[in-house]
Amino acid sequence: MTELTADGEITDDARARRNVARLAAAQALTGANSAVIFATGAIVGATIAPDRAFATVPISMYVVGLAVGTLPTGAIARRFGRRTAFIIGTGFGAVTGLLGSLAILRGSFALFCAATFLGGLYGAVAQSYRFAAADGASETFRPKAVSWVMAGGIFAGLLGPQLVQWTMGVWQPYMFAFSYLAQAVIALVAMAIVAGVDLPRPAAADLHGGRPLLDIIRQPRFIAAALCGSIAYPVMNLVMTSAPLAMQMCGLTVADSNFGLQWHIVAMYGPSFVTGSLIARFGAPVIVAVGLTCEAVAAMIGLSGLTAMHFWTTLVMLGLGWNFGFVGASALVLETHTSSERNKVQAFNDFLIFGLMALGSFSSGQLLANFGWSAVNLVVFPPVLLGLCVLALVWSSKRRAQLEPVPELPEPM
Repeated sequence: MTELTADGEITDDARARRNVARLAAAQALTGANSAVIFATGAIVGATIAPDRAFATVPISMYVVGLAVGTLPTGAIARRFGRRTAFIIGTGFGAVTGLLGSLAILRGSFALFCAATFLGGLYGAVAQSYRFAAADGASETFRPKAVSWVMAGGIFAGLLGPQLVQWTMGVWQPYMFAFSYLAQAVIALVAMAIVAGVDLPRPAAADLHGGRPLLDIIRQPRFIAAALCGSIAYPVMNLVMTSAPLAMQMCGLTVADSNFGLQWHIVAMYGPSFVTGSLIARFGAPVIVAVGLTCEAVAAMIGLSGLTAMHFWTTLVMLGLGWNFGFVGASALVLETHTSSERNKVQAFNDFLIFGLMALGSFSSGQLLANFGWSAVNLVVFPPVLLGLCVLALVWSSKRRAQLEPVPELPEPM
């Protein structure tokens, strides 16, 4: 059904559903890119880095790429349309695989870090898939569109680690070299899929329309949404990037870490089939609070033991918390801007999230190497508590404002 919203945007849920299908498929293939990097980055880094303490730097470079790529992605989308940005992003994905494979063959740590940085640029573009799904969708369909696109990541949870498992030993003794070459091919398939996305063309108002960005981001609702997203994602990333190396340090195998990462990614994206409906029923703030709480529970499990089952359970609960926290926070961001403001607001929101992730990623290797797996889990609790407090404060104030009686106008004499 086609409708006209209050801010002048034409909505068409039939077109939005077609886009959701393509974007979910692209999300699945793009997720394989990040899965390959997260499954192998720390292990390859530990092998070819000049010092083992730098083992997680390649993953940190991926996160830096995520942060650096968010604002340019928004600018390209505003100027040329989201589809152009998507095609450029998948091109970066193909180059990531080629450079990563070459870096392993040559034993070049610097080249491998450059490859993962480009992978981050690809990931930055892919992060806008969830918001693109909401473009042109009705207000009621938007939370479902966001969550259904995120659900495509469940297939990344199956494809990425299995891709590593099937290909890691093809070019012995260069472990994982062929995995990155295969990832380049998958990025080209994703390019063909996103080329067919049918999104609204950029309007002149999208370049200069709407309120100034500072006015939008000063809203208490935006502050709460951005803060919770900036906690849910970086906290998950901190623990996840440390887990494969921590498992190796505990004497567990690569197959054990691949299995844990696979089900972690399934837990990250699997709930998305219902997250949109849960947000519609209970409200985004409740779902975000549940997500942050799940991340705290994951840290408690991580502190309770060092067996494979403890690591696997930690990663699954961490993925579940990320889904509720991040998808819920994304839905809250959609409530803070108009259609003409969306690209700049969404890009700024992602810049905050991935900028904090980059800082956390650089510290994760040192944290694990110097203080151990327990310290990584203990770091989770303070930011989660902060997010829950700010969320409760903002939305309790909003509810009080809604419940205040409207003053009656005096009757005319």
